[in-house]
Amino acid sequence: MSKRVHIIGIGGTGMSAIALMLMARGYQVSGSDLNPSAYLDAVIDAGAHAYLGQDPQVVTNAELVLRSSAVKDGDAELQAAKAAGIPVLNRAQFLPQLIGVQPCLAVAGSHGKTTTTAMLIHLLQAAGQDPSYVLGARLKSSETNAAQGSGRYFVIEADEYDNMFLGLTPLVSIITNIQHDHPDCFPTPQDYEAAFLKFAGQTTGMVLLCGDDEGNKQLLPKLADQAHRNLSYGFEPNNDYVVQNPRVEAGLAQFTLGFKGNRLGEYSLAMPGMHNILNAAAALAVMHQLDLSTNPNALAGFQGTERRFDRVYQAGGLSIFNDYGHHPTQIQASIQAARALYPQAKLWAVWEPHTYSRTRALENEFVTALRAADEVLVSKIYAAREADDGTTPIGITYRLPNAHYFEAFGDLAHYLGPRIGDNDVVLVLSAGKGPELSQMIIAQHQGVN
Repeated sequence: MSKRVHIIGIGGTGMSAIALMLMARGYQVSGSDLNPSAYLDAVIDAGAHAYLGQDPQVVTNAELVLRSSAVKDGDAELQAAKAAGIPVLNRAQFLPQLIGVQPCLAVAGSHGKTTTTAMLIHLLQAAGQDPSYVLGARLKSSETNAAQGSGRYFVIEADEYDNMFLGLTPLVSIITNIQHDHPDCFPTPQDYEAAFLKFAGQTTGMVLLCGDDEGNKQLLPKLADQAHRNLSYGFEPNNDYVVQNPRVEAGLAQFTLGFKGNRLGEYSLAMPGMHNILNAAAALAVMHQLDLSTNPNALAGFQGTERRFDRVYQAGGLSIFNDYGHHPTQIQASIQAARALYPQAKLWAVWEPHTYSRTRALENEFVTALRAADEVLVSKIYAAREADDGTTPIGITYRLPNAHYFEAFGDLAHYLGPRIGDNDVVLVLSAGKGPELSQMIIAQHQGVN
């Protein structure tokens, strides 16, 4: 592997994780990004020569260039690398080099993969395994999204976008659910499912699927002819791993997990929501299959990750959460979790739509999910990698009771800040600039109290 690596789009979650791991292995890393971010700051702090903007001259000093999925073919640094004859790889092409011969534990799915991956990392660490890992968000416990461990396993959040996960050959794969997403990359549900089928087929040991999910139920018969072992988990009794008696006691989720009729144990989890109990069951099932012992209270100390139901402000009975929910199912799960935790609170959903294609393709589903909140505030769309095609969420806003649309973050924060009550809950749902918007809301609220 080349020792001087330049990363175009180094400030994204996936590319910053690769950068951190390469530097931990002694590589010289440079990189660029068009947008400031905490991830860009982290790689700079770790020693990367990273910067905002473009500098084609820096690229020519590299032996290898990695490109984010968001980088367009006409990018100036990309063109400079090609003109200089420097190899250019995307994430899927580079991951085999990064992982090498370590057994790979990969977590895929439309939703829940970040939290499930983080739980698996936490359990492995608690069992003394010290895994290497690449994650789509920072672990709160370590304040990083990547680490070079000394243990046997390499754990990775297997992102389906741009077919990144097809660069993996996992020993164990988890598929949390399959619900059509990323229509810019997978135009139809059939295209989306086909990518997961191919991913599962590249697994050498075991594929573990949530058997309660309709998408996985459709996939499972198609896996029968593949060489790997297939197991399922979920609440439904026909799964191999069955979650029973889920409840909340003393602020902790409690549940029993069994395997093929045998009780494995009673487990505690310090995260709300039935979806997180399923995520925990998946991580525990992998530990069981690897024959690694797990303390029943290990997940009671799991602190979670940034931007996954992440409380960023609390004053009296008021709580403000950052949440990465940007697909209708994720939004629905987060709202349900908030309702369970705060059944008497007024619930504000602040939604920043993510990409024009998703907003347009899933309009009806967004309406259904957001209706579960008491008040909905909608911002303009975060374009991410897409060009503006004229799509707006205004039509969704009109279809919701008690909803308002704001073109500017400042206007939204100015509206909401004075209106938040002492016992309210605010969910900022965003895969874009949610943290920035949250801080603006907090500042407006504090300014009037």
